[in-house]
Amino acid sequence: MLTKTQWEFCLQEIGEMFPDAHCELVHDNPFELLVATLLSAQCTDVLVNKVTKDLFRKYKRPEDYLAVPLEELQNDIRSIGLFRNKAKNIQAMSRLLIEQFGGEVPADRDMLTTLPGVGRKTANVVVSVAYDVPALAVDTHVERVAKRLGMNRWKDTPLQVEEKIMRWTPKEEWSKTHHRLIFFGRYHCKAQNPQCEICPLLSLCREGRKRMGIRKGDTLEVGE
Repeated sequence: MLTKTQWEFCLQEIGEMFPDAHCELVHDNPFELLVATLLSAQCTDVLVNKVTKDLFRKYKRPEDYLAVPLEELQNDIRSIGLFRNKAKNIQAMSRLLIEQFGGEVPADRDMLTTLPGVGRKTANVVVSVAYDVPALAVDTHVERVAKRLGMNRWKDTPLQVEEKIMRWTPKEEWSKTHHRLIFFGRYHCKAQNPQCEICPLLSLCREGRKRMGIRKGDTLEVGE
């Protein structure tokens, strides 16, 4: 397992690799971000952006999503995985936004998670990106990186990953750390073909060392 000093070294290196990491879901306001993040579950941001390019021209407000039959909305997002369930959640979420929040997206994570289809990860993304509230969303990339590096155990839940990273990362850096870890996992420490051979964290990464056939005593540990 990593030490806190080693984790700080990892964040420094990842920060140098991806200093401008940001949310790649295209949106113009908190409501569009909420819809896009909901659509992104088990789907790439690239595909979501292709769909929302037309979707956000057609639907501007929560009321617009409720003004069409469910089947029409399903057809509008058909190329996205789980489109039937996501369309149902978007309409239910829109209805609750109108009834409970006056059609405005709340800036509170706990309030957001009362909306249909909105889990902790989605809520963290929205409050962080849309409202600059310190938060750290754990998606598949963040979870994979944390566990490969040895920050967390393989059996840890996403919530345990989130809590550990937040404990060891300054609060004011949570949001940018979230984006940098996503970029690192999406473009470098990929699920299928991680670039271990050129990774600056190889000497610390338990998974990378295993993949490269490096034994524990073969290289000097960084940060100890």
